[in-house]
Amino acid sequence: MKKTYIALSFLAISTIAGAQNKTTKSADKLFARYEFVDAAKAYEKLADNGKADGYVYKQLADCYYNMFDASNATKWYAKATETSQDAETYFRYAQMLKAAGKYDEANKQMNKFASMAPNDMRAKSFKENPNYVPKLLDKNPSYNVSSMTINSAKSDFGAFLYNDELYFTSARNTARKIYGWNDEPFLDIYRSILSDDGNYSEPSTVASLNSAYHDGPICIAADGKTYYLTSDSFRENEYTKQKQYNLKLSKNFIYRATKVGDTWGNIQQLPFNSTEYSCANPSLSKDGKTLYFASNMPGSLGGVDIWKVSVDGETFGTPVNLGSKVNTEGNESFPFISDDGKTLYFASNGKQGLGGYDVYKVDVNGGEASNLGKPVNSEKDDFAFTFNTAKNKGFFSSNREGEDNIYAADPICAVDIKTIVTNAKTDEILPGSKVTILDDKGNVIATEIADNSGIVHYNVECNKAFKIQASQDKYESGSFDVAKSKGPTNDIAAKLKPIEEIVQVDRVVLNDIYFEFNKSNITQQGAFELDKLVQVMNNHKDMIILVKSHTDSRGSDAYNMDLSDRRAKATVQYVVSKGIAADRISGKGMGESEPKVACGKNCTEEQHAQNRRSEFLIVKQ
Repeated sequence: MKKTYIALSFLAISTIAGAQNKTTKSADKLFARYEFVDAAKAYEKLADNGKADGYVYKQLADCYYNMFDASNATKWYAKATETSQDAETYFRYAQMLKAAGKYDEANKQMNKFASMAPNDMRAKSFKENPNYVPKLLDKNPSYNVSSMTINSAKSDFGAFLYNDELYFTSARNTARKIYGWNDEPFLDIYRSILSDDGNYSEPSTVASLNSAYHDGPICIAADGKTYYLTSDSFRENEYTKQKQYNLKLSKNFIYRATKVGDTWGNIQQLPFNSTEYSCANPSLSKDGKTLYFASNMPGSLGGVDIWKVSVDGETFGTPVNLGSKVNTEGNESFPFISDDGKTLYFASNGKQGLGGYDVYKVDVNGGEASNLGKPVNSEKDDFAFTFNTAKNKGFFSSNREGEDNIYAADPICAVDIKTIVTNAKTDEILPGSKVTILDDKGNVIATEIADNSGIVHYNVECNKAFKIQASQDKYESGSFDVAKSKGPTNDIAAKLKPIEEIVQVDRVVLNDIYFEFNKSNITQQGAFELDKLVQVMNNHKDMIILVKSHTDSRGSDAYNMDLSDRRAKATVQYVVSKGIAADRISGKGMGESEPKVACGKNCTEEQHAQNRRSEFLIVKQ
């Protein structure tokens, strides 16, 4: 991956501190120039000649880490960690092991990292949930993923769709100078046109935006008149010097360009750029008032963080760090803000992921970041997620096939059913409530416990009806219909009444316990209602109940009396099975003698169903 646009300059500069000497000077200079291909060759020559130590092994491993060569990185990290190393080396070793799919070995290195840096957020997250990978792999996929035809044999990444124009960053221009980081040409911005049949045209360079240095990725304002792009500070002839190696080092700057006719001009750097740090990968909110970006500027929690800055015409505010809900002591980059301004997507190698960089999303108004899971994420680097709401098309980048490529992410139609359980009288949140989702046939799909906000989320298929059942001690269980929906969300307010409201002078009033025709077994719906009776009887230790069970008018009187008696006994047995003493509840079959709906032999199916019921009389309070 082109990690210059994720890790910016931080990784390369930070890793050359240590036991440098005359023997390593030549290799160290290549490393300092980000020329990791040649640096690795130089360090390996030292190793072959028996001149390697822990420092050389670590430098070798970091070279391959920056090139995302997991096989060679793990080989040299293994050698490096036979000597004394800092905590971050063990973290990187774990990352490369995950990228190779070696999760058990990665956990061993994470344990070492956590012991050396116990206060690091990455260490705390690992200790709290070390075996998170199986749960990540079990997540329902949200997108169908496919490689795009615009990819080349070189790095392609950072796709952004504006109307029918797809902009992205690529190293395909072989006429360009070769970059020593990965032996590929410098990056340019390209554009491809989306046709009505869903195909993309042959990409062409955006000459008015490109410079002699690295350019891209970009984002475009909603009105199409303003671009923000990443480019080298060399573009402004700004850089820092490393006298030790006689080097000039650039930083990533963010620039703004405005449209002049059919071309882009007036390219100006933003006021918070600095040669002391890098800023890259901009994403502008649809209202144009907030710019999100990645930077290792002072105040960052780790290497590279996600920041935001207010935009008012030509004026920019003071950048604000998005904090620990988004950022870690690792690296976070490639922010993308959704059209509604609520969801931020970003790449991170510091949060719990499948390997390398994973894509996450977070509600900018609060909440924890969540991993998008497979197939968007993989054991390799996955990053630069963007989404065009109007076209319902997503894009992301990944090196899962060896080279950075752009992938289409087509949403799988799904609905996030968000259920919040509250007290119907006071609107008090009821955390710990049991929430069950059922399909339209009454089959239980899943049961979860509400979090401290009284909320449970279920991700289900579009255009299907469901039912939510919610229960909580001292409250009457509730059942709530979920109508068919195209998503993306469906909010259900599960308001539960205090359980004592169903206790009357002479009876406990439940919703009717219906039975299937000619059967006496307790249905799922019946069990849901009977659990309310169990709760009432647990709250009233002296209460004694008589169950009166009824049938519809079909069948003979004798048969119906026998059937109702079996239904009464089944009801009693269910309640007793829940821990209620057998001497506190009895049942009596009433046959068809006391219909709820007196419709005789002309009852509809619905009326017959209403007559197949049970009642719960209080014999003693």
